[in-house]
Amino acid sequence: MTLFPTGHATHPQWRMAAALVVAQLRAQMALPMYAAAPTLGLLYITDHYANDARELLEYLAAELPEVTDWSGTVGVGVSAHNAEYFDEPALTLMLLDLPSDQYRVFSGVAPLPRHPASGFVAHTALVHADGHTPELAELLQEMAGRTDTGYLFGGLSASRTAPVQFAVGGNGNMAGQGAASGVFGGGLSGVAFGSQVPLLSRVTQGCQPVGPLHTITASADNVVLELDHEPALDVLLDTLQVSLEGDDPQPALRRVRATLAGLVDAGEQPMGRQRTGHFGTDTRVRHIIGLDGSRRGVALAEHVQSGMHLAFCQRNVAAARADLMRICAEIREELSPEELEHTPLDAAPTAAGVAPAPGSAGGLGTPGPATGRTIRGAIYVSCSGRGGPHFGGPSAELHIVRHALGDVPLVGFFAGGEIAHHHLYGYTGVLTVFTD
Repeated sequence: MTLFPTGHATHPQWRMAAALVVAQLRAQMALPMYAAAPTLGLLYITDHYANDARELLEYLAAELPEVTDWSGTVGVGVSAHNAEYFDEPALTLMLLDLPSDQYRVFSGVAPLPRHPASGFVAHTALVHADGHTPELAELLQEMAGRTDTGYLFGGLSASRTAPVQFAVGGNGNMAGQGAASGVFGGGLSGVAFGSQVPLLSRVTQGCQPVGPLHTITASADNVVLELDHEPALDVLLDTLQVSLEGDDPQPALRRVRATLAGLVDAGEQPMGRQRTGHFGTDTRVRHIIGLDGSRRGVALAEHVQSGMHLAFCQRNVAAARADLMRICAEIREELSPEELEHTPLDAAPTAAGVAPAPGSAGGLGTPGPATGRTIRGAIYVSCSGRGGPHFGGPSAELHIVRHALGDVPLVGFFAGGEIAHHHLYGYTGVLTVFTD
């Protein structure tokens, strides 16, 4: 088992940052515990480098000629195993050593076939997407249908300039790519993985419910009209214990603006809340974008239907920290359940027995051999609303992950929305680890 080489750097000039990253990668690739000839690069840049994305990718491809496949995107921040670079020029890069027949890079010009003639069958997929893509939710559903598990993980590009994505397969020879440079805007791109690429993935929520779970009993498009047969606006105001009546409604409106809505699809069993006071991973958090006084409704940033479940919620740092620690503990328990009672939390996981992930755990688990698994590398996609000082200090969110999993190779980015299963989330983190 070898680790995936990683590098990360910040510098006002992208070329200097890239050179520092290449030096880190070369040094690691010379060590026996790291992969010596990886072929797949996962590249994440902050939007400070977005306008130079093509030149940056060309530079890295020239410096790392053994890497024939590339994927990645841009975020308002990027992360590494021990640091986050938020709102500053930076890049982070991981090189994966995987069998060539166990992954495929895809993009809008070279989509992932539903029934590829090559015989490759997608098991899971890392997806990067442009949030302005029309009918994005339907596209994610369709993409999930092209994998045999239905499990996607990834996030939306987040950029104040160009929302670029990277996608290169076979050193530019990806079928359908033609003369495309490997830097794209719009749509979906990413990497599909075969069944022989074992990984574990979990979703962590960043909001906490402030009221009971309701059922939507009347709706119109994106407006919730009734909750449990009561006017939705009245339920919201009662939950927050505020009123819009009187001479000064501003304090009540400020409370409403700080409130969000957690949605669960009709037919799905909402889990987690009743047991822990936290949302389960079946919950998608959406903004309240308006109040309909004439119909006593609440407008959300998503189409809603009768039968869906809804709980009003608010961002909560303590809940976010606790839930992040929970998913890290779940991953460690699957990797080395017999070691947990004897291993310090800041130690790297060691080989031990492993079990498949339970269906209620909120993620994906791939059964491993009886001798267990260790982490080769990890990807962490976090909401841009969680980064920076939200967890209490610089890089605090990444320190929680490192404390729980050990000093494992990790890259990631701060996204405009997070992708897990076939859903688009908000204010969440999606942690995925590749194992031996």
